[in-house]
Amino acid sequence: MKSISLLLASATLAFAAGAQAQTTKPGLWEITNKMQSSSGEMEKAMANMEKQMASMPPEQRKQMQDMMAKQGMSMAPGSGGGMSMKVCITKEMAERNELPQQQQGDCKTTRSPGSGNTMKFSYTCTQPPSSGEGVMTFNGDTGYTMKMNTTTTVKGKPEKMTMDATGKWLSADCGAIKPITPPKK
Repeated sequence: MKSISLLLASATLAFAAGAQAQTTKPGLWEITNKMQSSSGEMEKAMANMEKQMASMPPEQRKQMQDMMAKQGMSMAPGSGGGMSMKVCITKEMAERNELPQQQQGDCKTTRSPGSGNTMKFSYTCTQPPSSGEGVMTFNGDTGYTMKMNTTTTVKGKPEKMTMDATGKWLSADCGAIKPITPPKK
């Protein structure tokens, strides 16, 4: 599950890092990520999580989905073996360039000046200890693509991961998905 948490943290961190450089449309967003790890552990963890979700009784699955919605996200298997999650960005968050980050620990993001619709960024986090760099390409205020390389530690061993992600705005109404509340500092 720690690997899954790292995936979610990386995805939301990357979304926040990139989207803060551009105006982002408020509402419901879908972020689809596909990660590959040097050890294959991430892929095994994702497959195991999907298997566990599929084997849950419907009422237990609904309970888990409701709990995740209250935390500001909805997850489902994405196309091509990736993971898709939905997040809500309020009008106020978009105006302040404050985007959803379900981030533990201390993370610092550095953005390079953009060139056209492309932006480079790098980050370091203390919990879980990780660092990475990436490139985002924006499609106006309703979409983006991203490639990111991350280095972290999994089960006490160094792990390198690559992530390809896309983000797309779905609607102005977030429905049951509540905005992620930033952690208290």
